[in-house]
Amino acid sequence: LNIVLRYDYLPLDEVVAFLAAKPEGLHVVVTGRNAKDALIETADLVTEMTMVKHPFRAGVKAQQGIEF
Repeated sequence: LNIVLRYDYLPLDEVVAFLAAKPEGLHVVVTGRNAKDALIETADLVTEMTMVKHPFRAGVKAQQGIEF
């Protein structure tokens, strides 16, 4: 969803309104980087991950089923 919002494929205000109106008890998990501030403000939980170690740094190419 974050990439969709980054490239304006969906209007941010409509996505935020949809999430605000979701049924209680329904969990929505949004992944990806560059989350819009409005989406972060709407969320109950936000986690940032940082790379500590990754095979890519050793020259290992992206692997099907893992990175894509």
